Amino acid sequence: MPNQRRVTRRLGLQVLLAAAVTVPLSSAAVSASSATPRTRRLTTLAAPSRPAPRLDVMTFNLRYASSAEPNSWADRRPVMRELLRRAHPHVIGTQEGLYQQLLDIETGLGPDYGWVGTGREGGSRDESTAIYYDTRRLAPVEHYTFWLSDTPEVIRSNTWGAAFPRIVTWVRFRDLAEDGREFYVANTHFDQRSQYARERSATLLVQRIAEFDRRLPVVVTGDFNAYAHKNPAYDTLVDSGLVDTWDAAEHRGPQYATFHGYHRLKPDGDRIDWILTSPGVTTHRAVMDTFSMHGQFPSDHLPVQVSLSLR
Repeated sequence: MPNQRRVTRRLGLQVLLAAAVTVPLSSAAVSASSATPRTRRLTTLAAPSRPAPRLDVMTFNLRYASSAEPNSWADRRPVMRELLRRAHPHVIGTQEGLYQQLLDIETGLGPDYGWVGTGREGGSRDESTAIYYDTRRLAPVEHYTFWLSDTPEVIRSNTWGAAFPRIVTWVRFRDLAEDGREFYVANTHFDQRSQYARERSATLLVQRIAEFDRRLPVVVTGDFNAYAHKNPAYDTLVDSGLVDTWDAAEHRGPQYATFHGYHRLKPDGDRIDWILTSPGVTTHRAVMDTFSMHGQFPSDHLPVQVSLSLR
């Protein structure tokens, strides 16, 4: 495959262009009719500004699909479908999803969702950091995937001793409910084995975010395999100016360890799954979704969901 800046592959049933996608915006043309001397010109009062619509964002390590029992994908799939339909976030940053699993989730979400992603090995048969989005609210403008290594544009590159190649997928979205306002979502999965790889990954992610259009808000989702407030990788990200939405939220649900391994939930446990934003974004609410059915969790991680105002 060519080694170039826009090699990200589109997974899913719809085609997404890596180049800009033109989204027509409705406009109203006002025609002025000729006024007679008897016509009085009415003063038009400006409509009061409405609060920006909130954006609901989720990060969710899906746990890759497997037929092994217990907790096979066949058992987890209906639970996953029900959780996501209840939550109906506008954006879902996922980790570990395999191609057929991602198609299953797309089917479960329904026809109003699309997604973007590529496998960490550069194909469609391995784990992805796919991003789902509600097409009624959002339109993708461009997207890209790079590898967390010294050679980010080299597919499958792994130079920091990680257990697997690791990637970041980002999308620039146009918000159809905010007159076309644009923003970025970057989604990643840091390595579980190498602390050195996590720290280098955080540094590279900060560098790449700095290359985005600085006028636009940024949302970062991921499984970072690092405890919030207790790991240098976390420190690197928040010291760059990114805001931990869990800490910043005006209202929060109960906190648990976000990785539970299908065992009893641990109250006040450590968070390895985070949602970060650029400064200026308001986090109204942050929750961990503990939904299960008949004792079956959809994944070995809890999804984290936040409600944001980007301005």
